[in-house]
Amino acid sequence: MRKNYLLTPGPTPLPPQVMEAQARPIIHHRTPQFQAALKEATEGLKYIFQTTQDVFILTSSGTGAMESAVINLLSPGDTVITIEAGKFGERWTEICKAYGINTEVISVEWGKAVSPDLVKSKIQNSKVKIKAVFSTLCETSTGVATNIEALGKVAKDTETVLVVDAISGLGAIDLKTDAWGIDVVVSGSQKGMMLPPGLAFISLSPKAWKLAEESKCPKYYFDMKEARKALKSTDTPFTPAITLVMALNESLRIMKEDGLENIFKRHSKMAEATRAAMKALGLELFAPDAYSDVVTAVKLPVGFDGEKLVKTMRDTFGVTIAGGQSELKGKVFRFAHMGFIEEFDIIVGLSCLEKVLTQMGYKFNFGSGVRAAQEVFLK
Repeated sequence: MRKNYLLTPGPTPLPPQVMEAQARPIIHHRTPQFQAALKEATEGLKYIFQTTQDVFILTSSGTGAMESAVINLLSPGDTVITIEAGKFGERWTEICKAYGINTEVISVEWGKAVSPDLVKSKIQNSKVKIKAVFSTLCETSTGVATNIEALGKVAKDTETVLVVDAISGLGAIDLKTDAWGIDVVVSGSQKGMMLPPGLAFISLSPKAWKLAEESKCPKYYFDMKEARKALKSTDTPFTPAITLVMALNESLRIMKEDGLENIFKRHSKMAEATRAAMKALGLELFAPDAYSDVVTAVKLPVGFDGEKLVKTMRDTFGVTIAGGQSELKGKVFRFAHMGFIEEFDIIVGLSCLEKVLTQMGYKFNFGSGVRAAQEVFLK
């Protein structure tokens, strides 16, 4: 027998209430019963997004919401800024190019965060109108957190809209959509929201809706004007993922009961403990100056195979962490601490990491990582 632990940056573990909700008999989506569930979910998401605007539920992965943002705001030939600080910043560029959008790319060294002043300068000095800036809240591939509040101030008094991929951070770290002036927030279900993959979420500010009225990109399934029309009747344009919406309400109840501030504090503490453990083990953080509270990326010692580390932890001991992506494959591992995870999950993960590192020949004071984490949790 082996117990499995999931410490990846998506999907994340599911609370028992969420799993139970998915086992209930399904209902029809064009009924008062589902309308009540949909209303509860969309209202509850406003609390998580920290917005008074409508939040729309899409049946897709988070990338569907990213594509929806692009095609509903823009027209072929428009110019935007995309911030590439990792694999998922690159995704914004790829989606824009697929729809004929001109992209002015700000390339940031992986492991670093973009300078808001650089973005401001890029907007002000561009020879053409910048319709939108696309950024990430947490760049999952590197563990870097972006200063979204500062980017909101940059875009606030311009005609440029700020679009944020919050797929890896929403529900785990602070994101004040309205207060920070974020025009579009997109997210997904399988990370901080503690659900299986399959739902995406998107909110638009009045400023963003003005662009949506002018957009000429082709769209059908992800037409937000149709989604808005349907939501006015507490409905969806197409068949929704009924069971996932029911499960979403369970997750939202848990999060409201905990309270956002307590959720953010829990994630901050787990992240601090994880970073302390890595340093105690003599391992180098990949993003020491711009780390996030949802996932920690760690450099492998020279000569050590990151893919082997991840495989051994998962297949031999049942602890799943994530390896590096793209140019970081085999060079880093990513240890997540978001969603339905608490301090003893972190301790188990760190204990397994120490065991496998020892088996691979890495020299350190055995138990030092676990001890460092426990000391943080005892504060």
